[in-house]
Amino acid sequence: MKQLIESPRFKMNMLLILMTLFCVSLSVFRYYITETKVFFFLNWNLFLAWIPLALSTFLVAFTVRSKVSLSVIIVVWILFFPNSPYILTDLFHLKARNAVPIWYDLIVILSYAWTGLVCGFISLSDIEKRLSEYCQGTMLNAIVISFLFMSSFGVYLGRFLRWNSWDVLHNPFGLFNDIVVRFIYPLEYTKTWGVTILMGVLLNFMYFTFKLVRNNNERIIQPGNVNNL
Repeated sequence: MKQLIESPRFKMNMLLILMTLFCVSLSVFRYYITETKVFFFLNWNLFLAWIPLALSTFLVAFTVRSKVSLSVIIVVWILFFPNSPYILTDLFHLKARNAVPIWYDLIVILSYAWTGLVCGFISLSDIEKRLSEYCQGTMLNAIVISFLFMSSFGVYLGRFLRWNSWDVLHNPFGLFNDIVVRFIYPLEYTKTWGVTILMGVLLNFMYFTFKLVRNNNERIIQPGNVNNL
């Protein structure tokens, strides 16, 4: 039990829970002051951002030997993964309102966005760890990069076309049509590919920076490196 509590993963999960509670408290306080539910939707968005982390945590905690089962879980993870960076685009809702200062609303949105993004990056790190059992090096990096660009495309679908992860079941043909037409006629949808490419590049820079910092910290705390501090 002590070993579990002292593990980096347990500490990270507890930190994410505290971050989530902080986010919720900000929106609840805002509701208490203004009696409006303007940013209550962020709680749902953050819940969706937790789903890929829950799926990847399951893969890390339990041994899934079947490649079919592993593939299914990863496909479901891919469908929900865009919900993590999606909250970044909720900055579109930032505007001056009479009830509360704009700086407070900025902190509210950034708190949710950061928490959701960290959930997503940790989950991607988990998936990368599992996939490293099957491939390494350049191929593994290519898969991770493709996941991040797929995520940015998913963010576009959610923000500008108002599709969500559940529509894969609720309206698969409508979703499929909106996706396919953009691949067939890419020059007619420059906004789609502008958002997808630029946000994909941004997410890649952010994730690999996150990964580099995390790996450096893990090397520093190893027993053999303590004397170098």
